[in-house]
Amino acid sequence: MKKIVNFSFLIVFLGLFSCQNTSKQLENSTQQETLPYGKIETDLGSIIIELSDATPNHKASFINLAKSGYWDSLSFNRVIPGFVAQGGCPDTPEGFSESPYLMDGEFVDSLKHIYGAVGAGRDDNPEKKSAACQFYIVQAKDGLARLDGDYTIFGQVIKGMDVVDAIVAVERDSNDAPLETIALKVDIIELTQEGLDSIRLQGL
Repeated sequence: MKKIVNFSFLIVFLGLFSCQNTSKQLENSTQQETLPYGKIETDLGSIIIELSDATPNHKASFINLAKSGYWDSLSFNRVIPGFVAQGGCPDTPEGFSESPYLMDGEFVDSLKHIYGAVGAGRDDNPEKKSAACQFYIVQAKDGLARLDGDYTIFGQVIKGMDVVDAIVAVERDSNDAPLETIALKVDIIELTQEGLDSIRLQGL
């Protein structure tokens, strides 16, 4: 009888130990899970962008170009108060001839041109293809609803709209280019849910 009791105790002990380990593994897995976010660094401050899963091709393109350092030699080349801060390779009379590639638009009804929305630039091509090299951030406080369905929105600023406001306020020439270059450095950072919540608590 004594052996049976000891054996039963061993089973219960091992079961509890296994449950505790499983619980710790799940807790560690949750704590370590991260998602990619865009980070734009400028002399005026940093901007953090949440990238949308609803536009997977534009999200993947932004991540790949950022990781390759594509934008790090470029700048915010078009800044218009009450409209947008636009960065990347400049538009030309021939269109975005320097873009590494064009992309089919990903138009999603739930993604609107609200304050802080991040979209893909394009020229007047009839297919509404995006230029991979160019992105813009909506600075219009009331949004730009007239652009919905014509330009792809693929992200949203979650921190740094004060920086965007400062960017569009700089002195600019007749082509809306800043008189002093606003250089870009675009990186991809990995954030946990806890890190994301902390950033959101700080506000825009």
